[in-house]
Amino acid sequence: MGALMQRKDWSQSPLGAPEGWPGALKTTVGLMLAAKAQIVLFWGPAFVALYNDAYAPTIGLKHPDALGRPAAEYWSELWDDLHPLLQSVRDSGETVFANDRPFYIERHGYPETVYFDISYSPVFDADGSIGGVLCIVSETTGRVLGERRLRESEARFRNMADHAPVMMWVTDQEGLCTYVNRSWYEFTGQGQDEGQGLGWLEMVHPEDRAEAERIFAAAGEREEPFRLEYRLRRADGVYRWAIDAAAPRFAEDGTFLGYIGSVIDIADRFEAEQRVRDSEAHLQALSNSIDDMVWSARADGYLDYYNDRWYEFTGLPRGASDGDAWESVIHPEDQARTWECWRNSLATGAPYRIEYRMRHCSGRYLWAMGRAQPVRDGDGRIVRWFGTCTDIQAIVDAREVLARSREELEREVNERTAKLLEAESRLRQAQKMEAVGQLTGGIAHDFNNMLAVIISGLTLMQRRLARGDTNIAPYIDGAMDGAHRAAALTERLLAFARQQPLAPQIVDANSLINGMSELLLRALGEPIRVEMVRAAGLWRTHVDPNQLENALINLAVNARDAMPGGGRLTIETANAFIDDAYGAEHEVQPGQYVLIAVTDTGDGMTPEVLARAFDPFFTTKGVGRGTGLGLSQVFGFVRQSGGHVKIYSEPGHGTCVKVYLPRHYGDALPYQRRSEPKPGQVARPGEVVLVVEDEERVRRFSVEALRELGYTVVEAASGLEALSLIEAGCRPSLMFTDVVMPEMTGRQLADKAQTLLPGLKVLYTTGYTRNAVVHNGVLDPGTHFLQKPFGLDALAAKVRETLDGDA
Repeated sequence: MGALMQRKDWSQSPLGAPEGWPGALKTTVGLMLAAKAQIVLFWGPAFVALYNDAYAPTIGLKHPDALGRPAAEYWSELWDDLHPLLQSVRDSGETVFANDRPFYIERHGYPETVYFDISYSPVFDADGSIGGVLCIVSETTGRVLGERRLRESEARFRNMADHAPVMMWVTDQEGLCTYVNRSWYEFTGQGQDEGQGLGWLEMVHPEDRAEAERIFAAAGEREEPFRLEYRLRRADGVYRWAIDAAAPRFAEDGTFLGYIGSVIDIADRFEAEQRVRDSEAHLQALSNSIDDMVWSARADGYLDYYNDRWYEFTGLPRGASDGDAWESVIHPEDQARTWECWRNSLATGAPYRIEYRMRHCSGRYLWAMGRAQPVRDGDGRIVRWFGTCTDIQAIVDAREVLARSREELEREVNERTAKLLEAESRLRQAQKMEAVGQLTGGIAHDFNNMLAVIISGLTLMQRRLARGDTNIAPYIDGAMDGAHRAAALTERLLAFARQQPLAPQIVDANSLINGMSELLLRALGEPIRVEMVRAAGLWRTHVDPNQLENALINLAVNARDAMPGGGRLTIETANAFIDDAYGAEHEVQPGQYVLIAVTDTGDGMTPEVLARAFDPFFTTKGVGRGTGLGLSQVFGFVRQSGGHVKIYSEPGHGTCVKVYLPRHYGDALPYQRRSEPKPGQVARPGEVVLVVEDEERVRRFSVEALRELGYTVVEAASGLEALSLIEAGCRPSLMFTDVVMPEMTGRQLADKAQTLLPGLKVLYTTGYTRNAVVHNGVLDPGTHFLQKPFGLDALAAKVRETLDGDA
């Protein structure tokens, strides 16, 4: 520090150059620099700081800038505290002493409270006035904080110990008790501090006291942990067994400080152990009274107990089969699987059960059944296994006799089963033929009626035209009606058989039903009140909208016929979910569906009628009032669309038909009903239609009909002929082709024709598609199709739609 003072520029210090310092200041500084104690001198009215090397670390980062500067500049954070001390020494001329004096200081870049022992003394100048204050200090921060932590630690220990559920104590080096916790006083009933010193020994049973003192003293001499048991007097005077465990305490330098220990009342444990011993004796007596061999194992599978029956059966000496030595009595061929079963039970906790052969004391191997169950503690951990071995040789012998009898019985059963299966097969064939006959009869009946109308009408037309009578309009209307009814019957049969070609589109059922309202009102008549309950947020479905409309009309007409006196028809939509259980029971795919429920307040159906509701040609209506194909058509269409139909009905309570259609996932726009082309706007100039049909009469009708509509028509009797026409220069606007033709199908023709004429539009027609343009009952995307038979209006509309649509 002296060297630093010599190098320092004192021109900026209030003290000026050292040469001009007063003699008292120089003398004091010389003594201070030579001292080993921490000394700082505050000189003059400004209390300019001068200090020695020992003091410098106490001010941290303030050094060396604080040297030679007024204290207020570098001790600003504690100046309000320090200045009164310094000023009091200057004013009174008396020394100020203090121990562990706290100061708030920032010496390392952060605020902290530190502690010092201080001695502030006046330094007199030559004239007798006080020139400065000499401060001899000794930092005690470490000790103060250490003692504080010790006090806090002791307080925490005492608080913890006083709230501990066990009795706790502390002794010094001489073995005298310096602390016992509250639990001790509560248990023993001693007054406060009566347990200290050697007072605790008064609570020990007189017969145990000497031994307790001996063990305590011997452990203290060795400075080792100790543990002892003695009887301790409770506050009610009852002596209870206790266990006392202690560990030595040492200072940081290894000095032995005494012991800390705890005392636990173990009388309940003693009693529990006695109960366990009694229980084990009872268990052993019980197990020895059982005819079965009884054994027990630890949680790890080590067998450590067998009853008398085990030793009597095996002839082994006691203890010879402990652990895994029991394996020696198991037949060699059974040992591997027995071990595997036992290890699996040990690993999984599953009950142990197995049959194996055991060696009897006679040397014979007898069949036995081994069984065991685990015993678990409150946390579910396995703590023990208890098992038995039962001699089942008599059962095995009986089982073999029974097996021989069973083989003979199974042989008889198999023979009879084969005969029954053969009879059942013949019965199914007969039922199938009966069903085919019933279906054929129904079709023949309805078709014959329709053909009778057509043939009769045509015959009468021939006769009248032959004699020049042109009044044939009624017969034309009758024949047309019969033909349309026959076509409708065919369409319903195809729907029932799930063979009708579908053109599915994305359908919003709410919009579709809303668009049918006028049609439904006309079909049902005024006595029927129609209510529509449309669900908000209804999912979309992917179905043929026209067939869906037909299905709903069929259901509405059926409902009307069930309400001859009027009633209410409710059409309701909803989002529905079919779960796995319902799907398995009704053979429908689980998932999300759009539900359309049609409910009437009509007569309802009996269980017998309900069971046959979907049968083709089954009807409860009077003769001539229905074909019995309405519900069959609905059923076929819905199933072909991947959906499900369910009927709920009770006599007198109406009927509810629920149609489930698969939900469509996607964002495409829903189906919009198209307006029919207006009359007179069918054919446009220059439009040419190539008709390809192998049936000459059908081709002739199609050609004449298209010419009637104003189209230029070119005809071909086969696919090969049509290709030849195109290769020869024919350039049709549209090709109208049959699907099912010899040599080449309509689809094959279209593929080749569109190769020759890219962009050629094609309209298919057939009475039955045979998967040419329909797959899984659905028209191929972009396919235009007209179902046979068709009328002029249907032909006109479909041709116009195909020409105006995309290729």
